[in-house]
Amino acid sequence: MRLAVIGTGYVGLVSGTCFAEMGNKVICVDNDQKKLEKLRRKEITIYEPGLEVLFRRNIEQSRLNFTDDLKAAVLDSEIIFLCLPTPQDEDGSADLKHVFKVANDIGEILGESEHEMKIIVNKSTVPVGTAAKVRNILKEHKVKNFEVVSNPEFLREGFAVDDFMKPDRIIIGVENPEAMKKMKKLYEPFVRQGNPILEMDPPSAEVTKYAANSYLAMRITFMNELANFCEAAGANVDLVRKGMGTDSRIGKRFLFPGIGYGGSCFPKDVKALVNTSSQVGSKISLLELVDQLNEKQKHVLVKKIENYFGKNLRGKKFAVWGLAFKPNTDDMREAPSVVIINDLLEDGAEIEAYDPEATENAKYYLGDRIAYGSNMYDVLKGKDALLIFTEWNEFRNPSFKIIEENLNDKVIFDGRNIYDPAQMKNLGFTYFSIGRQPVRQGSEM
Repeated sequence: MRLAVIGTGYVGLVSGTCFAEMGNKVICVDNDQKKLEKLRRKEITIYEPGLEVLFRRNIEQSRLNFTDDLKAAVLDSEIIFLCLPTPQDEDGSADLKHVFKVANDIGEILGESEHEMKIIVNKSTVPVGTAAKVRNILKEHKVKNFEVVSNPEFLREGFAVDDFMKPDRIIIGVENPEAMKKMKKLYEPFVRQGNPILEMDPPSAEVTKYAANSYLAMRITFMNELANFCEAAGANVDLVRKGMGTDSRIGKRFLFPGIGYGGSCFPKDVKALVNTSSQVGSKISLLELVDQLNEKQKHVLVKKIENYFGKNLRGKKFAVWGLAFKPNTDDMREAPSVVIINDLLEDGAEIEAYDPEATENAKYYLGDRIAYGSNMYDVLKGKDALLIFTEWNEFRNPSFKIIEENLNDKVIFDGRNIYDPAQMKNLGFTYFSIGRQPVRQGSEM
């Protein structure tokens, strides 16, 4: 099939590449000339495991192309995907200016002309009612023979290629049977193992994306609150998590406590759903509390550090492992590390950080207020403690001997619970984590 993907950000580039991998002819459109130059040189512009091989292969096979010519892409394509940014506005709502701008542009291109059926697909995460608004924009331009579809994505950063190629489900929100038939034809190769293609109306499809992300954010927040309680009550949240996760009604996923969720989806989608629910007169107060508690959780590790070293951290130097909001991505949007580091800098601390992929993006948020290392062990030299903010695999089994030799004292603050407290006690470390009793040098557990 002939596809256009408008926007080559995270969702657009993954979607376009994976559609091309299934034999479709894909033209990706963007107005960022520097980005287009890189993409045409086969230089991938995001970090996502497994994507680069598919990206290069499909460019070489001429199934994946890049252009700034929106008109040619729209006229040459059967299905047009809108993979555009919907950033959070000041009031928490999703800013749809990019979606509406492109919808207007498409309307001007198609106008009153005769053309094959054009299927305009909202792939971006957009509030309920957006498909109807895009449809009205096209009608204002007197566009004929078109349909607007809601087709939300459910991609996890770090696993996006697998998620796209082997989805749990495909959700298609559309009322036109012919458009549904074409969308199902496009997606059938991705669900050969029997996972469902769920047909629904556009508003229900739009809500489903927000509902899924908000529910997962709520699970994480519940576990963070439970972890704080366990620590105060003398319990071990890891054992509680395992006891909960073996209940088939609950399941094991998204039960790991930490320093709060971040990224481009959960924070923005929770706020947007709260905003939309207020607008329609049915406010989801539970999610408003989830958002507040998540922001509070980002400061939990700072309090542990201040309790140990004192509120005045002048002269204290800390090593940081991990800056990205989660492993296997370079995404720094809403990363807890930024909040924690800003708190510590305000207290007077000095920080040197290492992240396998996110360092360049981190500089946008943190600038030169901290130092950046190119090796996980080099940043330890002469530091008073190690702080862990992201659970990259390379941090899970380090040389504790090297850590001991480089730190001024054997102190670790672990915001992701990647080490076993019993092991840390045996190694003689003072070790603080989330929802588990602290381990202090020379103390009994």
